[in-house]
Amino acid sequence: MRKPFRTFDWNVRNCGWRGHVTWAPTEAALAERLRVETVVGEAWRCLRCGSFIPGEPHGRGPAEDAPIVLRGRALRDAFILRLLAVERGIRGVLLVALAYGIYRFEGAQNSLQRLFDDYLPRLSPVAEHAGVDLQATGPVRLIQKALETDPHTLTLISLGVLAYGALELLEAVGLWLMKRWGEYVAVVGTAVFIPVEIYELLERVTWLRVVAFALNVFAVVYILWTKRLFGFRGGRAAFETERHSESLLEVERAAA
Repeated sequence: MRKPFRTFDWNVRNCGWRGHVTWAPTEAALAERLRVETVVGEAWRCLRCGSFIPGEPHGRGPAEDAPIVLRGRALRDAFILRLLAVERGIRGVLLVALAYGIYRFEGAQNSLQRLFDDYLPRLSPVAEHAGVDLQATGPVRLIQKALETDPHTLTLISLGVLAYGALELLEAVGLWLMKRWGEYVAVVGTAVFIPVEIYELLERVTWLRVVAFALNVFAVVYILWTKRLFGFRGGRAAFETERHSESLLEVERAAA
């Protein structure tokens, strides 16, 4: 079986999008390992993909001052986190729009009730000829329930939906910027609603609910595992050590 992504190089892909990152360290032994002479002059090794790039380095100074460059598995993790951030952002925008719709519905509830009471009797005979009982259909029952809801309850619902949407947008920003606080917010905010999703699945199974549940469980487990949150797998110290061990600069400095 062919595996098209088996030889996929995340480092080269990222350098192709953002450009190479080269650095000339002041440590002579390390600089010697990162620099070569070519027919067109000196070339410095890219800290991300490892290729030697002709020309002046992008920066000079001690190795400790070199930019932190994600590479390998860290790049893959960043790509997945940003996909999750996009999903959270879309969900947050839709929830905020829904909260606004509920707020506007509350203000026009009486007008919509009169409109519903006026048109439903007119449409019912037509539907009965087609063998459809409008009063028993799902959409009509849902509209009736919404119109009968107390305005104060609608206000609380709109505030709750707005708060949930704001939480989703906060998760999206934190995950996109790859901030550790964003990862904590994403894990806690997602895990809190998993019991609710389980209850909804027990009540009725739909493909949309199954996909949402699977995505949220994946997000919680993946972020916990890869980012070592809450002291998991050694916590932040182990996470930073892992990132440094994968740094090309650290590898070359150890070899030097």
